[in-house]
Amino acid sequence: MNGAHDLGGMHGFGAIAPDPNEPVFHAEWERRCFALTLAGGFTGQWNIDASRFAREQMPPAEYLATGYYEHWLAGLEYLLIDRAMATPREMATGKVELEPKPEARVLHAADVGKVLKKGGPSERTASEPPRFAVGARVRTHNLNPATHTRLPRYARGKVGTVALLHGAHVFPDTNSRYLGENAQHLYTVRFDGRELWGPDAEPDSCTMIDLWDSYLEPA
Repeated sequence: MNGAHDLGGMHGFGAIAPDPNEPVFHAEWERRCFALTLAGGFTGQWNIDASRFAREQMPPAEYLATGYYEHWLAGLEYLLIDRAMATPREMATGKVELEPKPEARVLHAADVGKVLKKGGPSERTASEPPRFAVGARVRTHNLNPATHTRLPRYARGKVGTVALLHGAHVFPDTNSRYLGENAQHLYTVRFDGRELWGPDAEPDSCTMIDLWDSYLEPA
């Protein structure tokens, strides 16, 4: 999806000024937003890729004018409505209208540490060997999907070299739309800076990007 979240390589958004002492949470509501998102996802009503796609639904002007956990909150609200777990009026008034959904999984406070430590592994068993070996030259497809993808806009239609093989992993493009995990081989591809940014790129620069099999073709 070509949205405000995909800003790699674009000019005009100002310098990045990271805070070396930035706290994990800037305010209590951010901590609560993180907890609500974690508990909501644990119900199994959506997956991590659908969660990312939900945040991408924000209007560009709103996305660019808000912070990280405001994006999380907007995504959570979208998912709760999309999965019929809440209504827009419930969101606005705080008054319950829908009957609560019986959830198969509930995240209890005592289990949060174990859940965070375990994470959500995306590795799957490969049914076929990888198409590309380390050192293979590949070209990315020039995709412009209206839905979620992990192929950055600045790296489409570019030639690079396979640097690492990671086995098969859940394919985000289909998983984000509940169309199945469609596990594919995942590769780290090295792109020369000049290939991505043209002759004005820094000398000897490169970018490494993890890319799924269906994003690639032989170069």
